[in-house]
Amino acid sequence: MDLPRVFKTDFRPDVIQKAVVFLQSSKRQTYSNKENAGMFTSADYFGRRKGAYRMTINKGMSRLPREKSGGGGLGRVRMTPNSVGGRRSHPPKNKDWLKKMNNKEYMLAIKSAIAATQNKELLTERGHDIVGLLEVPLVVEDSFEKVLKTKEVIEALTALGLANDLSRASEKSIRAGRGKTRGRKYKKKKTALIVIKEDFGIVKSAGNIPGIDVVALEDLDIELLAPGTHAGRLIIWTKGALENLDNIVGE
Repeated sequence: MDLPRVFKTDFRPDVIQKAVVFLQSSKRQTYSNKENAGMFTSADYFGRRKGAYRMTINKGMSRLPREKSGGGGLGRVRMTPNSVGGRRSHPPKNKDWLKKMNNKEYMLAIKSAIAATQNKELLTERGHDIVGLLEVPLVVEDSFEKVLKTKEVIEALTALGLANDLSRASEKSIRAGRGKTRGRKYKKKKTALIVIKEDFGIVKSAGNIPGIDVVALEDLDIELLAPGTHAGRLIIWTKGALENLDNIVGE
């Protein structure tokens, strides 16, 4: 097959990185405390007034806002960051993490990342093992979208020369740092991205293979094309997806 014209796009790693960061920022939710949280109390500050009721002088107690306890006396400290039940000292400020990017600039990143998938040097730098690979990019017939068994998908990928890359992606390592306690204990590698025109079962059958991603052509995004901002992803195109590529991303 002749490659679509989008594969002639210049390689722009700066735009690709910006697009990946933009997409990741759009998935980050804002978070903050409720306004005046920790301040909903009857606590009050009793000043130093000579002979005043409930004054704190000479009682061995700091002059801090205290809750009004029944029957007189001084209640527990409230409304200060260091007190039990008090407010937080420096809570989140409801920051909007979303970065901005023009549509034309984002589409340029998509095109550039697609064009980078035909460069064997970039694929090798990304970590893919392409020693036994037949060609780049790989194109398979549309019947591949109808494969219903994971075993058959692995056999097809092995026949295409991806055995070494599949073996590389099956290994996982333990992450360093606090991420281990935050639901991301293991670091996993990426292997081939399968781009299809329509799903007839391949999404489910290939979904259990470590490192493999399957996506419909219209759902293709920059994070799948360049995971971690690094372009040069190994892609397997179905014939129908490649024929319609220019219609989706433009020329």
